[in-house]
Amino acid sequence: MRLIRVFTEGALARGARVSLGGAAALHVTRVLRLGAGDPVTLFNGDGMDYPSRISGLRRGSVDIDVEAAATARAESPLALTLVQGVARSERMDLVVQKATELGVTAIQPVLTARSVVKLDATARAKKLAHWRGIAIAACEQSGRARLPALAAPLELSQWLQQPAPAGALALLLAPDAGRSLVATAAGARAALLLVGPEGGLEESERDAALAVGYLACRLGPRVLRSETAAVAALTVLQSVAGDLT
Repeated sequence: MRLIRVFTEGALARGARVSLGGAAALHVTRVLRLGAGDPVTLFNGDGMDYPSRISGLRRGSVDIDVEAAATARAESPLALTLVQGVARSERMDLVVQKATELGVTAIQPVLTARSVVKLDATARAKKLAHWRGIAIAACEQSGRARLPALAAPLELSQWLQQPAPAGALALLLAPDAGRSLVATAAGARAALLLVGPEGGLEESERDAALAVGYLACRLGPRVLRSETAAVAALTVLQSVAGDLT
């Protein structure tokens, strides 16, 4: 039987009754077509799965009884932050989805000189909520019980002013780099990966990243689209330093 996982906000514990409303209730009843007595696994991002059972349906809500608490599958040993230049809508959605499935710890969208998407404060808040929904759905599908930390978009210059976590390897994808991503990242315990938007980073932005300690790395001989480069590089990093074996 397919394991159905549903995210919910708030605390969960064995013996608790949870009421899902809004979009979550609609998803359970209209998309998944579940009813009273059907099993479902809840999670809230605390690293645990909560095997549960639907106890009743009401107008606009679903009552679920939590039957147990179980440790979910382990997160990657590699603490990996994707610093992604904001791309066009569907491309950025794909990056958030696949980065979540690939086990990133955090996603930091950044606005760069070549970013096609321009976001004011209101648009940034809406985009953040949208991307969080995509990350939640990716966690539900992939079996993750922790959501990646998803920060509001920053200007790249603002991000580069922030110190990198102690011990983290800061990496910048560049097709003409002298060092390979595979060799550079092997054995890392923590890493930041900076990927430009459509059109890549401007030379001044690349220089600014290098000046604060980022290492330029190549990812094969071909120039990749932004979303392809992000997914491919994250796969490489999880393979050489994480949990893709």
